[in-house]
Amino acid sequence: METIGFWPALGAADRAKFEELSVRKAYRRGDVLCREGERASVVLLLLAGHVRITNATPDGREVVIGVRGAGDVIGELAVIDGGRRSATVQALDELDVLVVPAARFVALCRREAAISWALLQVLADRMRDVGRQWLDIGGGTSTRRVAAQLMQLAVQHGVRRGTDIEVAVPGTQAELAMTAAISRESWARVTRELRRQGVISTARGQVTVHRLAELRRLAR
Repeated sequence: METIGFWPALGAADRAKFEELSVRKAYRRGDVLCREGERASVVLLLLAGHVRITNATPDGREVVIGVRGAGDVIGELAVIDGGRRSATVQALDELDVLVVPAARFVALCRREAAISWALLQVLADRMRDVGRQWLDIGGGTSTRRVAAQLMQLAVQHGVRRGTDIEVAVPGTQAELAMTAAISRESWARVTRELRRQGVISTARGQVTVHRLAELRRLAR
């Protein structure tokens, strides 16, 4: 169910060039790969696992703004423009990662047109996703907002298990509710009703979607 990311867009020769410049590293669940506001020294390529992307609000709370999975590149923006990290990235499960020093990544993109083009496509897709996310989650009833949020996670990062789709939940109820611009109580009430209807079931750190068509209908 995952969308195509940076890595799948590269051919075998370009992957080899990327790997030559990188170091392979493992991260455990809960590890922080980079923090908002830090200077960027590396670019990260996820080979396996999922991470959550968060921003800090002025009052110190965290808002989940996205999830990335296998094949996705992370931390490229701050390396491209020389700025600071725009978000914090934290492991949701065990990660297998290629780590490339910033200077090497920039030189590689300048030298290899196919790699630069793949990166440009990723950035374009993410810009569209931000627009869709605001439209899907930013309006309507609490039920529509939660359904749209779960649909987005299922389509982009879900793993199919027979007729079900398993999704690693990227935050707490409070964080997900904040992202959907509703109260924690409203988020809990909607998910409780979705469970009662058999649309989803939940476990620690995971949501399983049983009736994707119904979730899609509720998100409209």
